[in-house]
Amino acid sequence: MSTKLSQQRNEYRCSIEVNQNGKYCVRIRASFARHSWVLSVYFLASSFDRAMKKLEQSLQFLQRQEDRLWFWGVDRSDDPNLSGEMLREAGLRLDRRAEFPRKSASMSLPPERPVPAFALAPVRRGLAESIEGARAAAAAGD
Repeated sequence: MSTKLSQQRNEYRCSIEVNQNGKYCVRIRASFARHSWVLSVYFLASSFDRAMKKLEQSLQFLQRQEDRLWFWGVDRSDDPNLSGEMLREAGLRLDRRAEFPRKSASMSLPPERPVPAFALAPVRRGLAESIEGARAAAAAGD
């Protein structure tokens, strides 16, 4: 049984884009293996550095609160808004958009483990490249 638990991993896909107001919109699609469910959230940040700091905090929150979010968001269908309230307290909002951007970075972690800083480095790099690619495309179009 322990081998099955060690093979289960939470998958996080992250994307970033700059909205019309110049804010960074970071979207996270979390796929939790233990309960086989998906949670999509997003947050806004005023700078890329703040977005990366908030991304780390958000991933830590999602890792720690997986069971509570699943219980109130999926299992307790009589009050589905409670998980949204829990997310808002952490500075996140439910993302109801069905499509997820193709340009995204992903990482996978064992359930309920802290997010190590070194695991975020490739995600940060991938998100920075997607922002730079979008800026270069916009500059070429001008």
